[in-house]
Amino acid sequence: MNPIAKTNSLQSYTMLIYRKALHPEFFAIEGRARIENAGLDAEAWIFQGGHSVRFQQDKVCLCEVVTDHPHTLPERGLSTNVPCAGEHEHEESVSDSLTFMTTVQTETLAEHLYLGTYKEMLAHGRDNESLMTSWTDPVTNKPNLSVVDLQRFRTEIHVQSWHLRSDCGLVLRTQSMFQLEVPATKSDTRKSK
Repeated sequence: MNPIAKTNSLQSYTMLIYRKALHPEFFAIEGRARIENAGLDAEAWIFQGGHSVRFQQDKVCLCEVVTDHPHTLPERGLSTNVPCAGEHEHEESVSDSLTFMTTVQTETLAEHLYLGTYKEMLAHGRDNESLMTSWTDPVTNKPNLSVVDLQRFRTEIHVQSWHLRSDCGLVLRTQSMFQLEVPATKSDTRKSK
């Protein structure tokens, strides 16, 4: 395996955060899922090697995209780039009552560990009815996988993703949260005293 290709493939992945929705024409979408919760809405699109999630409350919109081809996406509306190599965290206030938080973690695995992780994540995706797409790398003839899970919590929507690339043994994991701040009620302030 060529170590230069391994590094370059890993370094091409980026999380882009937009303050607007993106048009589906930018992606070769292979699956979609949508959930609503506490006035929050999330729609996820999955494609080979990446995903896009649009979070929305009323007219406030934020879009997260993880891709290894960031140069093919528009710059208009882009608020942040988060590199995916290594570990990174990002948090921003979307409005007075909305917060977006994300973490990105990558690791490169030896071939036998990669194949074990691939099988484990494939089973996880099937068991949880996750958004998934799998494909075979045309050069290495080995399996690749992208998985996205959407989850509702009381005033939050969580998104977890995994992107596995056999050409470099890459496992990229993201965890994001779109959180609605609920004002404290009088009974809550009495309890905290």
